[in-house]
Amino acid sequence: MAVVSLTKAPAEPLEEQRGEMAPPASGLLGLHTRGGWSLVLAALLLALVVVPVLNLLPAESAFHLPDYLIPLLGKFMCYALVALAVDLIWGYAGILSLGHGVFFALGGYAMGMYLMRAIGTEGVYRSALPDFMVFLDWKELPWYWYGFSSFGFALFMALLIPGLLAYIFGFFAFRSRIRGVYFSIITQAMTYALMLLFFRNDTGFGGNNGLTDFKRIVGFSLQEQSTKLGLYMVSAAVLVAAYLGCRYLVRSKLGRVLTAVRDAESRLMFCGYNPYSYKLFLWTLSAVLCGLAGALYVPQVGIINPSEMQPSNSIEMAIWVAVGGRGSLSGALLGAFLINGAKSWCTVAFPDLWLYILGGLFIAVTLFLPRGVIGLFRPTERAAQP
Repeated sequence: MAVVSLTKAPAEPLEEQRGEMAPPASGLLGLHTRGGWSLVLAALLLALVVVPVLNLLPAESAFHLPDYLIPLLGKFMCYALVALAVDLIWGYAGILSLGHGVFFALGGYAMGMYLMRAIGTEGVYRSALPDFMVFLDWKELPWYWYGFSSFGFALFMALLIPGLLAYIFGFFAFRSRIRGVYFSIITQAMTYALMLLFFRNDTGFGGNNGLTDFKRIVGFSLQEQSTKLGLYMVSAAVLVAAYLGCRYLVRSKLGRVLTAVRDAESRLMFCGYNPYSYKLFLWTLSAVLCGLAGALYVPQVGIINPSEMQPSNSIEMAIWVAVGGRGSLSGALLGAFLINGAKSWCTVAFPDLWLYILGGLFIAVTLFLPRGVIGLFRPTERAAQP
């Protein structure tokens, strides 16, 4: 019965079988335990205060943060939000998804459609239609582009479309009790199918070139450094808010049920719980977080195309979490920053070796650091702690 205890923090499966449970969390969000408050406050200070201040210093200053690093750090913030979403469903419910790249891309496409509409008649062809539609001889705007001239509508759709797709997919998959490697395979198949669909020119999403050449967002020029800094700060604030929300979720009664789903689903059902509804809720929430990350990502990188849906991207997202530490929200964030920071450096210094480095790193972590990099800093903690 200890495995479904809802009054104590989650533990490792073997420890549960011995009846050993972690002490319960107490206080606001349980953040005072294990240095949680220190982690969040340090992240707030660094992301929302220190980085903008360093960027605003004169270029001659030794502490000046170059302008080109701001959108790069903003992109890392978006990737960290994706890692948080993947860890939520994989680390705490035991559901490995290899298709989260599609939710990320759909959120990006929704925001990209708004940014394309915001160009107006400033495009190459001076037409009210997006340039790629004029080039492909489209005569009118497709019906599914209506409403995307509004930023609020686009943001809502960036959350709704990934969430709706995840809900429909999860409804049938979880109802059919598909789990384990079979679930991972069909999520990758879904991603690949949608990637092929978006590569088609007749779908109205720019084909293989995607959507690009954005000019402004809510009236602010995307070329201005102040706009880039503002987008970065919004991404950082959203990441911190998402972290706090996810931490509250996994340390709540719901989170403990989800951990029981991961460790002993059959015994949880025997105790009267229905794992289906819990998994569907978390799966949908995870997709919504990915859609939000995609919406924040596109204005900062300036492009969205079907390559964001390729299966290798979704696999890489899982690697971020595995390297950082699955079942640890802070570990997922750490893994996203470490892997993408290394990728940015290695693809410039050793462009032909990056995939070998990534594969070697994943193998090394799997063999020698089963709790991920975060385990080096928490040697006595159980893996499934946020």
